[in-house]
Amino acid sequence: MSLNSLRRTTLQGLLALASQPLWPAAGQSALAGPATAEATPDELALRLRRLIADSEAAYALLDPLPRATVPAGSPAFVDPLADSTLARQLAQARTDLRALEGIDRNRLGKTEQIARDVLQFSASEIVRRHDSGLVQLALAAPLDSMSGLHVELPDYVSGAGAPFNTAEDYERGLERLQGFARHLDSVRQRAGAALDAGYRQPAVTTAKVLAQLQAVLALPAADSPLLACTRRFPANLDAAARSTLERRYQTMVNEQVLPAYARLAEFLKARYLPQALEAPGRWALKNGERLYADELKYHTTVAVTAEELHRTGQQEVARYLDGMRQVVSRVGFKGSLAEFFEFIRKDPQFYYTRPEDLLARFREIETQIWRGMPALFARRPKAPFAVRALPAIGGQRGTGYYRPGPPDGKTEGVLWFNMAMLKTRPIPTLETLTIHEGIPGHHYQITLVLEDARLPDNLRFGSHTAYSEGWGLYAESLGPELGMFNDPYQYFGHLDMAMLRAVRLVVDTGLHALRWTRAQAIDYMLANTSMARYDVEVEIDRYITKPGQACAYKTGELRIRALREAAQRERGAAFDLREFHSQVLDTGALPLEVLERKLRGWMSA
Repeated sequence: MSLNSLRRTTLQGLLALASQPLWPAAGQSALAGPATAEATPDELALRLRRLIADSEAAYALLDPLPRATVPAGSPAFVDPLADSTLARQLAQARTDLRALEGIDRNRLGKTEQIARDVLQFSASEIVRRHDSGLVQLALAAPLDSMSGLHVELPDYVSGAGAPFNTAEDYERGLERLQGFARHLDSVRQRAGAALDAGYRQPAVTTAKVLAQLQAVLALPAADSPLLACTRRFPANLDAAARSTLERRYQTMVNEQVLPAYARLAEFLKARYLPQALEAPGRWALKNGERLYADELKYHTTVAVTAEELHRTGQQEVARYLDGMRQVVSRVGFKGSLAEFFEFIRKDPQFYYTRPEDLLARFREIETQIWRGMPALFARRPKAPFAVRALPAIGGQRGTGYYRPGPPDGKTEGVLWFNMAMLKTRPIPTLETLTIHEGIPGHHYQITLVLEDARLPDNLRFGSHTAYSEGWGLYAESLGPELGMFNDPYQYFGHLDMAMLRAVRLVVDTGLHALRWTRAQAIDYMLANTSMARYDVEVEIDRYITKPGQACAYKTGELRIRALREAAQRERGAAFDLREFHSQVLDTGALPLEVLERKLRGWMSA
């Protein structure tokens, strides 16, 4: 999984915009220029690119966890729950749509047409969700145990993104922590106001967030990720400066951040949890059916119903069960598929006990994958891929996530892996996991476009869950073509992870639309995968916390697979798989309808 929920940009892109107004006056198009009828195609393309760069820069200033340094004078932390942040988001979307009216799509080149389509889609969706009241409805459910800032920011400041190279970085770090403490109070205030208005989230989500808060509060100072920067000062800071900063950080954390954690924890324990919903699904939330329908649209980027996704999931589950039974027969296991699942869950041969052994295996797998890449792909990113231990409270978290570095061609993209879960991460799944998170999955897909400075900024830095996760899942299916999965247990691990994504369609829609219980969802996943119960419970709680997000994987993968099959039929002997992959990848993360329009045009060219 990649953390692409927020749009990100870089210092280089922002500095290039320094001469442009960030917030045009009401009714005025950004980057005013000659009317469309008078402009040449090149002038229109330049105007579009400058509009997109302005838009990306504006959204970057709303990102609480930017990938790189933002301009001097901008806030070190922006609260995503603040009314001012939401108002700026909406204002920027309206500005973008007004400006696009003056840029004729038909007079643009292919890449600019795609970039215009993406900006039109993204801005229209923001305006639609605000105008329909869906943004306010979503704010009535502010607790997020999967990617809430109470777990993400400690990672970010402990090594997963925040720069600490200069004295100025440390000053901004203090400002960031102060803003973060205010954000924790914002979560408490939003949740309290929602409770007063009759909006309640599930008890399982509430308890999960409470446990995460308590885990941070229980950490000794020596292990606190919030103070990690004071344990690795850069060489250009003298002893006196280090001593002063260390004291200031300890004061900030102890007197502002941790008390904010404690206030939120006490509120959840004393007031919210006793009133939280017993039912885990969106259907039980006030107006929750409407919110879930929108969440499916947001994550999949297509119009699809919960019932349609549920049926698709059931069909895919049946298909993978057949493949699993074939592997069981192939390895000569004497027993049922359910018994084989238990064998995988419990036999020590399938689990590492030391993180260093796991990390070594990841490196071996990546080397093996690269040997097969030239047959399927024409390009290679410059930035390396790495796997590191998840920095904070692993016992309260899921498997981990991928985060790219800045587009400098040098900084590693990192899979932050939860080393507290070694007993629930079977070795047979590691080849598939490396393909999905690394090569040719998230790291390959994201880094290629980050390093391509020719692209408009929204193609280079944007994100759409169904595309990114759909590509990661499609990349997994390339394992045999990459020379992987030769061992039958590794192939079973591949099927097991593919099954997980199929099961997600069934249980996500089951929980949030068909009124399944949490126990019902857990039982279904245990019956159809070899995942350990702990892992299954973590996954189910993720779907409860983040409705619809898990449906993006299969939706995207099936669309990409269908486009490949259509291209093979259309082009026949002239079909080139390397060229197809380039077409899918070379304009970045797209809404699925935009991707399909692009690929259909390429097929018929």
